Formats: sequence, C-alpha cells, structure tokens
Amino acid sequence: MNNNQENLLATPSKGGTVVQFTLPENVQYTGKTHTTGGRDGASRSADGRLDIRHSSPGKPGNGTNPEQLFAAGWSACFIGAMGIGAMKMKVKLPIDTAVDAEVDLCNIDGNYFLQARLNISLPGMDHDVAHALVEYGEQNCPYSKATRGNIATRFQLV
Repeated sequence: MNNNQENLLATPSKGGTVVQFTLPENVQYTGKTHTTGGRDGASRSADGRLDIRHSSPGKPGNGTNPEQLFAAGWSACFIGAMGIGAMKMKVKLPIDTAVDAEVDLCNIDGNYFLQARLNISLPGMDHDVAHALVEYGEQNCPYSKATRGNIATRFQLV
C-alpha cells in the first residue's frame, strides 16, 4: 500500500460502490455551510464568515449564484496552487497575478452541466515560466483536480 492509500478510509455508498475518504487527521480544513431555498435562498457558513443570498442567473435579485461562487473559489485556489509552484521553482508570483474565471451553466435537452474558462494573468513574467506555473496550477489545484474529466475546461495564459 502506498502512502496515499494509507491515508484513505473506504466507506460503502448507497449504490454499493466504495468511496474513499481521507482520514480525519489528514484533512486540513472543512468548509461547512447551511443552505436553504436553493438558487433563490441563502447560505451561511458555520463560522458566520459567509452569509449570502442567492438569486437565479438572469432573474431579478441582489444575490449571487453557485456559478459565481464556484468561479471565485476555483480562481482563488488556482492562484494558491500557482504560488506553491512558484515557491518550488524559486520564483515569485507577480503582485498583480489574477485569474478571471468564467463558469457557464449549460442546458441541452433538459440536461444541465457546467463548462469553464480560466484566463490567467502573470504580468511581467517570462512566458515559459508563466506557462509552467499555469501547468502546475492545472495539475495541483484541488478544484482543477475535481473537475478534470468532468467538465470542459480551458486554461489560458493572457
């Protein structure tokens, strides 16, 4: 058993498939939220740091929506992953590093799905180094890992 397998706990799901969870001592953080009302409701984190209203895309309302929240979380995490890559490469991310994330909610014949684009800006950085950092983010950001093979995604250095 390799080191990663030793850190997993196997749990059967309802369908009989085995789902593997990381052992509690290996979990670095757990985000906890309570949501009511779906796309026209509200969400609040257990620690109170997040307290938001939701509004369906294209409908009146002052709230956000799951696609915006996902785009914000993914882009922040992606910058963090590139920062780790930069430390490993012994380079520094530009102070004005930015990711413009676009997450589309799509519908074909009543089947909903997502697709996404991450436009990464690393101003003033050597193109080859910047490209290597984007690659590192693609391979190591937990959001990128979770979506790989599940939604169409384009990562572009701008």
